[in-house]
Amino acid sequence: MTDVLTSIDELCAYPTRTRGLVMTMGALHEGHLSLIDLARQQVGADGQVLVSIFVNPLQFGAGEDFSRYPRTWDADLAACRDRGVDAVFAPAASDILGGDGDMAVTVDPGPLAALYEGAARPGHFRGVLTIVLKVLNLIRPQYAVFGEKDYQQLVLIRRMVRDLDVPVTVVPGPVVREPDGLAMSSRNVYLDGADRSRALALHRGLLAGAALADQGAPQAAITDAVERELGDDDIVADYVALTGPDLELVPTAGDGRLLVAASVGGVRLLDNCGVRT
Repeated sequence: MTDVLTSIDELCAYPTRTRGLVMTMGALHEGHLSLIDLARQQVGADGQVLVSIFVNPLQFGAGEDFSRYPRTWDADLAACRDRGVDAVFAPAASDILGGDGDMAVTVDPGPLAALYEGAARPGHFRGVLTIVLKVLNLIRPQYAVFGEKDYQQLVLIRRMVRDLDVPVTVVPGPVVREPDGLAMSSRNVYLDGADRSRALALHRGLLAGAALADQGAPQAAITDAVERELGDDDIVADYVALTGPDLELVPTAGDGRLLVAASVGGVRLLDNCGVRT
C-alpha cells in the first residue's frame, strides 16, 4: 500500500523509519522507477521509500514550460504502488512556497550554477536547490537518490549537502535510456516523430566523443565530434563540455564527464556520459 501525503502536516505525522527519498516533478518513466529501486536497495525491506511529486515553479524561467509541463497524477501513483513505494508526498504549491508563493530566503547555488544549464536558464538552480533543501529538511531521509541525467543538478546538490552539512547521503542513479539510446526524460513526450529521430544525435554524439576520449584525443577533438553528430541532423548545441566528475573546467587525467544540451523541435534536451580523460 502506498500512502498519499498532501500536506506538510500529514508528512510530519507520518511514522518514521530509515528513509530513502526520490524527488520528482511527476510524469514518471522508467528512469524515475530505477531511482525508486535504488532507494529501496539503500533502505532495505524494513525501510521506507518516499517519492515527492512537485512541479517546482521556482526552477522555471519566464516563457518556459511550467504551465504545460506533463502532469500525470493517476499514472504516477499507480507506478509508485506497483514499485512498492511507501508514501508519495504531493503537496500543494501554497504549502511548500507559502500562501503568497514568495520565498524571501533562497539557496545561493554558487558560481558553478552560472555555467552550462545555469547560463541558459538564469535562476534555475537557485529554484532547484531551494526546494530540494526544503524537502530534504521536511522528509529527513538518510538517503536521497538523484539521477545522473541532470548531471549538473546532481553535482550542485552534492555540493550543497556537503557545504551546508545536510545529514543525508546523496546516491546517484545512472542515466536510463530508451532502446535506441535516447535518454529518458519527461519532456520526451513533446517530441514528434521526426524530432524524436533527430534527438538521437545527442546520444550518437556522446558515443563518438567518448570513443575519441578512450583513444586519448585532445579535448577540442572530443567536443567537436559531438557537435558534428548534432550538425548532421541540423541541431545546434547550446553547449558541449568535457569536464571533470565534479564539473571542473579543466579535467585531469582519470574520469571525466561529457555534457551536451540542445533544443530539438523546441524541446530542450540534456544528456551526458562518463569518459576517460
